[in-house]
Parts: sequence; structure tokens; C-alpha cells
Amino acid sequence: MGLKIFKNVILNQKTGFLLVEDGKIVDFRQELPEDSSAQVYDGRECHVLPSLIDVHVHLREPGFEYKETIKSGLAAAAAGGFGQVLAMANTSPVNDSASITEFMLGKNMESHPAGPFLYPVGALTRNLQGAQLSPLAELKEAGCRAFSNDGLPVKDNELFRRAVEYASDLGMIVIDHCEDTYLAAGGVMNEGKISSYLGLKGIPSVAESLQVARDILLAAYLDTPIHLAHISCEESLELIAWAKEKSIPVTAETCPHYLFWDEEIIQDYNTMAKVNPPLRKKKDVLAMRNALKNGVIDIIATDHAPHADFEKEVPFAEAPNGISGLDTALSLCLKLIRRGVMELDDLTWLMSLSPGRIFNLPVNTFQKGDPADFILLDMEYEWQVTPEEMLSMGKNTPCMGMELMGRVMAHFMGGKEIFSRF
Repeated sequence: MGLKIFKNVILNQKTGFLLVEDGKIVDFRQELPEDSSAQVYDGRECHVLPSLIDVHVHLREPGFEYKETIKSGLAAAAAGGFGQVLAMANTSPVNDSASITEFMLGKNMESHPAGPFLYPVGALTRNLQGAQLSPLAELKEAGCRAFSNDGLPVKDNELFRRAVEYASDLGMIVIDHCEDTYLAAGGVMNEGKISSYLGLKGIPSVAESLQVARDILLAAYLDTPIHLAHISCEESLELIAWAKEKSIPVTAETCPHYLFWDEEIIQDYNTMAKVNPPLRKKKDVLAMRNALKNGVIDIIATDHAPHADFEKEVPFAEAPNGISGLDTALSLCLKLIRRGVMELDDLTWLMSLSPGRIFNLPVNTFQKGDPADFILLDMEYEWQVTPEEMLSMGKNTPCMGMELMGRVMAHFMGGKEIFSRF
């Protein structure tokens, strides 16, 4: 492929030249190399960051292509800075067989052969029904990178235990949606004064934290990793902090919407903010931000959940849960840097390096030989979230109409440009 030089890029607060050859990182220098045959790209004073990794997305295909396709979802991922995504199993048919896994991987190669790359998450149980284990070895062999029952948590503790053990034997991680379905039954938002005022059935935070406690105790007893999905409340964070103090092998993610919005955004029955777990109280938002700083939360994931417009244009209780997040997640999270919650290096860890480490995915640390997967980020680029600016088919986000600062200007995978706004 020959040497490529990306000039005028900022890495670790230093402006210089990033050298890439044969899809790998060669070096970062502050002086221009003498190589007249190299291709030179102008980075225009953008920050260069490793491609992001999103370990929790819903790409809807097969079965719900009117909401999102693998092609459109990965296009949004590329534009949002995500080079690798883990796609959940709640498709139709459910991804509980090798044929569905292979179909998804084939669609990825057909639409985005140079990236972004989709890693299917296999259904933990047949048809996500929580009664019988899926053929986990078959799913791994077909290309799944993790297992989850997604939004339908396994109620049977014995079955869940066996699933975690089996997954561990295969070298795989179980991702658990932590929710006691009995406590949460019928709920559509956080339980509290606002749900009472609006006349909506609430979901108590203990519905999440109770299941978090179960998973922690099982991980400790089995000495086996479990990953906790989209954590939303302070009580869960306290349990996870305790687990980490005891060196229990649990990891946890949260999402941008739990870092920026609380239940008050729902006071006008805003279906764009209806999500599960629900948006909690202000204290939970603050606790979640603190958890990013002290290492209790390991990953920021989007839980990208696109829906068609008409599905959200119904009474609040009837609307589906979910926020479309791939297009906006990075720009939103840059606010945390401006507010002093974290540094850019911390965000890079949470959105790229840590998810790569936990799920054994290739990551770029800008060392020689690393994959040349990176984004050029203009921290000062101002833009407004509009349907036209979002590449996802799902426009369901509380961000709609919001002014954001900071955006991915170009995205490279293996040194090849897969997206550009230049």
C-alpha cells in the first residue's frame, strides 16, 4: 500500500505527522519524514484518536429493516467514530443459530468491507425466552464475540449460572441486562414523584440493583467474568464498587443518556427519552459521572436502539424503549471534558481501549504495528442535530435540535478512509 503521512494532526497534545504503512501504525513524529513517494493527507489540526468500540448496539437486521439496516447502522457508526460494534441478538429471527450470525457478518462484508466491523452477540437462550440455552459453541464458531439475553434477562438463576459457566469454558463473556422483571413489570419510566404525577407506572431502581447483586455474587462464586449492561442508578454503582474492591471479575458499562439526562426530561411525555433502564434521578446522573472518574464504570456504550418515527409518535406508555445514539455519542461525551469531568485520554479509554481489552478486540494505541484504525476529531466543530445530519435511519433522540461541539471529520480503518466530512 505504500507509506501514508497524515500531517497536522494532534496526538497526546502534540502536533505532528502520523505515519501509516500496510494498514499499520509506523510512527508519530514532529518533523516531516523524507519520503517523496508517500501519500500525504492534511489532518487540519484535528485530534487523532483510535477508532471507537461500541459494545452495545441494535442494528435491527434481520427482521426490522424498517428501523435500521446493517448498512445504515454501520454508516452511522463510521460517521460517529465507531470502527467496531457488538450487535445484539434481538433480531427476527433471533440470533440463536449459526445461520443468523453468518447472515449478519455477510451483510457487514457486503456493505462495509473495509469497516466498520460488526461482531454479533449471540442469544444466551433459545429465542431469548430464558428456558433453554442456545448452541453457544456453534454461535462462537460462526463468529459471535459474546452472549446476552439482551432486554429479556434470564430469571432462572440456575440456568443463568450454567450459561455463564459454559460461556467461560468457551472463552466468552456474558453481557447481562440487569433487571428483575417482576419488580419492573409494566413500568415505563423511573419510579418516583414524577411517575406518580404523570400517572405512569414506574420501574424502581432496585429492579436493576437487585439483579446487579445477583450477578456479582455469581461472578464471585464462579470466579468467572460477567459484564453488566447499561448501568443507570447509584445503588448499582455502589455494588459494583464493592465488587471491584473484592477483585470480583465484573465489568460495567453506562450510556451517554445516563450521563446527561434525568427523569425530568419526561415531564412532557417525551417519548424520545423513553429507554430501558429508564432515566433516573439527578443524583444518579452525578453518581454515574463520578463512576467514570473512579473506575467503577469500564465502558461508555451507546445502546443504539433506532426506531421508525411513527413508533415514537404514540402515547408514552405505548412507545418502544430506545434512543438512537451512534451519530451523537462522541459529540455528547465531549461535553464531559469541557465540564471538567474527565480528560480526552479518559474518554479514549472508556470508548475504545477498555472495551477492546474486555472483549478481546483489536485496538490502536498508536504504537508501531498497531492497526491503523483512527479518527480525526475537530473538537471545535459546531453542528446541530437534525434528521439530515444523522446517518442512522432512527432519528429518535433527545438530542434532536441540540447544538453540539466536536465532530468526527474523517475515519480510517486499516489506513483506508471509510468516512470523511472534509
